[in-house]
Amino acid sequence: MKRMFKCLSVLGFMLCGSLAYGQTSDTLMLSLDSAKVYALEHNRDIKNASYAVQKAEANRWKAIASMLPQVSGKADYTNMCGYEMTMNMGGGSSTEQSELELPESVPADMKPIVNDIAGAIMKKMSGAGSTNIAMPPYFSFGGTAAMAVSGAQIVGVQLAKMSKRMQEININKTAQEISANIEKSYVNILALQSSVALLNSNLGNLEKLMEMTQNAVKVGVAEQNDADQIAIQVAAMKSGINTLERTIEVLYNSLLLSMGAKPDATIILTQKLEDIVNLESILQLLNTELDLNNNYSYQLVNMQTELARKQVTSSKMSYVPQLSAAYVLNKKVYVGDEAKMDMQPPHTVNIGLSIPIFSSGVNWAGVRAAKCDYASAINSLEQTTEGLMIQDKQLRFNLSSAYENYQIQSNNMEVMQNVFNSYAEKFKYGVASSMQVTTSSTELVNAQNDYVNSLLEMVNAHIELKILLNK
Repeated sequence: MKRMFKCLSVLGFMLCGSLAYGQTSDTLMLSLDSAKVYALEHNRDIKNASYAVQKAEANRWKAIASMLPQVSGKADYTNMCGYEMTMNMGGGSSTEQSELELPESVPADMKPIVNDIAGAIMKKMSGAGSTNIAMPPYFSFGGTAAMAVSGAQIVGVQLAKMSKRMQEININKTAQEISANIEKSYVNILALQSSVALLNSNLGNLEKLMEMTQNAVKVGVAEQNDADQIAIQVAAMKSGINTLERTIEVLYNSLLLSMGAKPDATIILTQKLEDIVNLESILQLLNTELDLNNNYSYQLVNMQTELARKQVTSSKMSYVPQLSAAYVLNKKVYVGDEAKMDMQPPHTVNIGLSIPIFSSGVNWAGVRAAKCDYASAINSLEQTTEGLMIQDKQLRFNLSSAYENYQIQSNNMEVMQNVFNSYAEKFKYGVASSMQVTTSSTELVNAQNDYVNSLLEMVNAHIELKILLNK
């Protein structure tokens, strides 16, 4: 299985191609390839897709960091505002105090000190029914280092990695779609400009015939109807040219939007139509077999299926124990010179193992739901596979038909051009009528429109098949 090129390859292509187009402050001189490069740098959809990749990478590291030690610290000051704790001891006259039974955890060298302090307190309290103990202010400092590892966290890291992979596929798919839109707009502009050039050439011939006919009418050699018919044809052709020019302007605006260029920028296309429309490459594409692993739509659905499978594993991790460990540091510093006794241990270590025993069916239901999602994802993958294979057949048929139609319309336009030229020449010498001239002119315009439409249909079919094959 071929691996798709990484997001970094797209970014590298963007950087390497940044000098491929000529640019001034208001004018962009672009070949087709340089227009695509410009879009990879400036199109906002591609920028958003790249941000999604960065976000997915951040989430992956977040998942990894959740299994690493987390350290926190704290510092507090406590002042009980002179409060004294009262202890009621009852009567008694004992003057001797036996030693306290201290736990073995107390160091041997500390036991006499503890007993002395306890004895002094007990001695002071033995002569009265109650005693007051001052609660001095103190500072406390502490820190905690803890970590927890569970099966769900481990699977979560894998899911985050797969999510990043999906975003990388998505950015490549977005770049592919933007490039296809730019190629369509670029070729459409060139094709319509070529059509305008042909119409302007024919318009010039008609205007000459109209001028000649009007002069003939003035001297009584031709009838006014002949001049009027040709004048109507001239007006119709001018209207058609204006319509095409407005369409070209719309396509330029679409190209600006796809490229992410400034709205007031001027685009100059540096390539000709014949440089882009390569009939040999079109025929070669028809002989290229479909590899689903190269198709971005298939890759995305396949990754979604893998994610669903991992979600099943993640749900099963609810049955797996969770291991945790923590270290806690506590330190008190009393304000004053008197010795104080702190019963809180300065160091605490905790290691725990949480074992799920009974969840009332919650874990079981979660696993079952994840399995249903996985089964649904498998069906979607199979449906996508079948759909892409059918689409492959249809797009090949469309391209073959468009290619054949293009050949027919190209020959038809040449024939109609020769017919128009013939009638125009005969009309000069009075051999052909004005009706024949206008009719042949109309047929020529229709043939030119059919030729341009067949060309665009072939180019669009070629682009759609390239997207499917990822070529």
